[in-house]
Amino acid sequence: MRLVDKFPALWAQLYRITDETPPDAALARLRRAVERLNTRRLGEAIATFAPDAIVCTHFLPAELLARAQSRGRLPCPVHVQVTDFDLHALWVVPQLAGYFAASDEVALRMRARGLAADRIHVTGIPIMPAFADVADRTTCAAAAGLDPQWPILLLMGGGAGVGALDEAAAGLLRIPSDFQLVALAGRNEAMLQRLQALAATQPGRLFPQGFTDTIERLMGCADLAIGKPGGLTTSECLALGLPLIVFAPIPGQEERNCDYLLENGAGLKAVDAIALEYRVRLLLEQPQRLARLRDNARALGRPQAAVDVLRRVLAEPAG
Repeated sequence: MRLVDKFPALWAQLYRITDETPPDAALARLRRAVERLNTRRLGEAIATFAPDAIVCTHFLPAELLARAQSRGRLPCPVHVQVTDFDLHALWVVPQLAGYFAASDEVALRMRARGLAADRIHVTGIPIMPAFADVADRTTCAAAAGLDPQWPILLLMGGGAGVGALDEAAAGLLRIPSDFQLVALAGRNEAMLQRLQALAATQPGRLFPQGFTDTIERLMGCADLAIGKPGGLTTSECLALGLPLIVFAPIPGQEERNCDYLLENGAGLKAVDAIALEYRVRLLLEQPQRLARLRDNARALGRPQAAVDVLRRVLAEPAG
């Protein structure tokens, strides 16, 4: 998290280098050897749980379990769920039971990298069931102490509350328009305190909040979300038909997720605080543009992705 937050350019280089490194290269073999030494407890946990099937939502266990299978130490089928709208080389682990793609393009990339076409399924990215059954906007707004008659903007920093949320909030509050801004600081207590101090100067406009496990209710009453386009966040927004203004995406997978939103007309991108202010002003002044973004987002949403994945996994014969 520190690398991504403080040195995004370095992260971009690592993302590119690891994507271009052949799996049989010395550096790749060394990386896998180090990972095996540091993940022995994973094997112990799997042996204790004795699963009938495994779905990996990260490339590291997929690599480790593929090796275990090749050596006859893991009898159950292993599947891979790619959790971004892009395919990095580390996700490409051959000879597994199935591969679940976020989009048709990701599925095409899987086939182009040599994965078996008959094992690839386009399901979307699984999200929590709550996003498939969110209460109406008025109910969600009332539960959060918000007025559903006013536009509601949701500023998100993820569970860790990364980014200069207080600075972004201060810039947005300079917009001379009637709206409510909910700022989520996650587990970042220092950021939450700064947002609370700012809210004291903006009564009825800024609503800071720490970590929440009912994010779907806040997203369900929001008219517009602002934040980083992680794979899950992007999928949650799409499931609810919530347009996203992507703010300073992390190089690599978040940039690819951002591209997916922009290409499909489900979001906008703000490269800095001025661009963010401009785009929010634009959408508040032209609600028809916001409505088009919402319609496009809803058309892309796959709130039942987890169910689709589970059905396909259960349909596979046992290992």
